[in-house]
Amino acid sequence: MPHPPVRADGKIETLITSLEMLAPPASPPPPAPRDGLSIQRAVRPTVSFYRYLYDTVGEDWLWYERRRLDDAALAAIVQHPAVEVFVLYAEGVPAGYAELDGRALGARGEVELAYFGLLPEFIGHRLGPWLLDWAVRRAWSLGPRRVWVHTCTLDHPGALAMYERAGFVQFKTEVEIADDPRAPRGGPPLRAS
Repeated sequence: MPHPPVRADGKIETLITSLEMLAPPASPPPPAPRDGLSIQRAVRPTVSFYRYLYDTVGEDWLWYERRRLDDAALAAIVQHPAVEVFVLYAEGVPAGYAELDGRALGARGEVELAYFGLLPEFIGHRLGPWLLDWAVRRAWSLGPRRVWVHTCTLDHPGALAMYERAGFVQFKTEVEIADDPRAPRGGPPLRAS
C-alpha cells in the first residue's frame, strides 16, 4: 500500500479526520454478509494477542502508535474495564476487530471507536460495514451522548467513506507531523510493507 512520502526532515504528514455520531442508528441492523461469522469480546486480552490483531490489521496501513508502547502501557489500556475489544471470527478464524474506549463515558459522555479494521485476507468481503454497524450499536448500548472515531491517511483508503455511510459526521480535520515510524530509533525499524 502507498504510504505518505518522507519529508526532508525525516517526518511524515498525516491528515486526521475526526467524526462523530450524536444518535444511534435508526435503521435495523443489517444481516450478516455470510454464514459462519461471530463476534466475541476478548475480556482482558493478553498483550501478545492484542499485538497480533493490531499488527496484522495495521501492517498495510503503517499503524505504529501502539507498537511504540511497552507491554505494561499497552496492557493498561486494553485491559482497562472501560475498554472493550471485540474480535470478529469467520468460521473460527480471527477476521478483524473493533476496540471501544469508554474511559471518557462518565466524564464526557462519549465512547470512542479507538481502533477498527479487518485482517488483510478478509478485506473486500463486505465484513467491514457489518462489523462497523455492530460496533456502533454496541457503543450506543453503553449509554453515551456521542460516539466518535478518527481516521487518517494511514488507514484503508475507503475508511472515511465507510464511516460516513455508517452515519458519522466530520467535526475536525488536522495535520499531524510525526517521525517516520519506519526509521530506526535506537533499534530496528518497524515492519512496513
